[in-house]
Formats: sequence, C-alpha cells, structure tokens
Amino acid sequence: MSRVTIDAVCSGTIEKFGPNGEPSAIRKSPLSGPAVVNENGLVGDEHGDPRNHGGAEKAVHHYPFDHYRLWQAEYPSAAHHFERPAFFGENVSSTGMTEATVCVGDVYRAGTALLQVSEVRQPCWKLAHRSGIRELPLRVQQTGRTDWFYRVLEPGSIGPGDTMTLEERPRPDWTLLRLLALLYTTPLDREGLREMTTLTELAPSQRAIADTRLSTGRVEPWARRLTVPGAEPLPGLDSGSK
Repeated sequence: MSRVTIDAVCSGTIEKFGPNGEPSAIRKSPLSGPAVVNENGLVGDEHGDPRNHGGAEKAVHHYPFDHYRLWQAEYPSAAHHFERPAFFGENVSSTGMTEATVCVGDVYRAGTALLQVSEVRQPCWKLAHRSGIRELPLRVQQTGRTDWFYRVLEPGSIGPGDTMTLEERPRPDWTLLRLLALLYTTPLDREGLREMTTLTELAPSQRAIADTRLSTGRVEPWARRLTVPGAEPLPGLDSGSK
C-alpha cells in the first residue's frame, strides 16, 4: 500500500476576490499544527461559493506539490506563484501522489481521519485572476494537473508531518488521469461515459456530467467556468467540445 507524508495543511477565510468583488477563500495559508476534519472538511476553512465549492463531496482538497515545479517551468515570469503550497487553494499538499497514481474511490488514512477520493477538480477562472495568467485554468484542464477532492468517511485530524496511507482501492482501472481524459480530451466517448455512470464512488455531480452527455450527445460549455467575469473567453471556448 502506498504512503506519503503530508507536507502542508492549509486553510483560508472568505474575502472579496474577483473583479466584481466575488467572494472566495482560495487564498489559503499553511497551518502550523493539525486541523480538525469533519464531514464538511477542515473546521475553520471557508468557501466563498458554496454552490461549487465545499460540501460533503468536496470536503478536502488535495493538490500535488509535484506539479509546482512544472508550472514554474511553464510560466517562469510567474514562478513566484508556484514556490510554496496553497496557490491552487488546496487543503492538503504532498509529494508522491498525482492524478496518475490516485484512483476514483481510493480510501486513505490521513492522520486520524479516513478520506475517500470523490471527484476531480474542474478548474475555474479564479486561477487566472489570482495568477494574472489568462489561460491558466484551461492549461490546468489540458495538462491533467487538476487535483482532486475527498469525502470524509471518518472524522479526525490531519496536520503537517502526518502520513497518508492507502487502505482500499475499489477502482484500480480508473486512475484520475483516465477520468480527466474522458472529461476533457475524449468527452463524447460513449463507452467510457457509460462506464463512468456506474462508478458509485464518484460524486453524483460528476456522474451526472456523463449522463447528460450520453442523453444529449453534446459537451457542456466550458467558457463561463474558465473565463474571468467580464473578460473575453479564450479562442475556441465557444463550446466545451473545442
């Protein structure tokens, strides 16, 4: 069973963030000690958009620090954004777990809490606004360096220096990279979408994406999610399938 050390546990509070004062708690900071974790995530960690962030299926947010050096290389003029954990709004930072090695439904003992991988992140405009890199949310989506969320199976506490140990892997054929490819690279692969709908460990909202694509034969638009409010969408974002 795989095991990694948690390098940082991060939390944040709501502030005016977007170009129109949209609230967000994406600016998180590493904690000096452990955080209590319940079914809704880290106690004290806030969410400015509860419709799209937080809740039982997005209780804990994990971004691999492995990706930070790749972002530094891709955007050297903005490398200062990628020097320390929490730029992506994550609660947990570690090295050694990525979308290529983590699977849908994986169950991890993290500190004293028990967490289950519930869904992958759908990147949004807040990453562009925070970094000043207009295409960053799209690049996060294209590269598969998105990160993932956990639901909490057993409350507990997690802190820097704690270990994360894989205890169960019900879907070994469904790495998060496979899921991300289906969401964004081959989004109308009907066989893959049908299988995606059967992943009971996957959050209902992401299974619903597969259901909708199967019933409509179309991909949901991505432009609004990926574009800073009031800005022009990137070329090719008129529809999700482009």
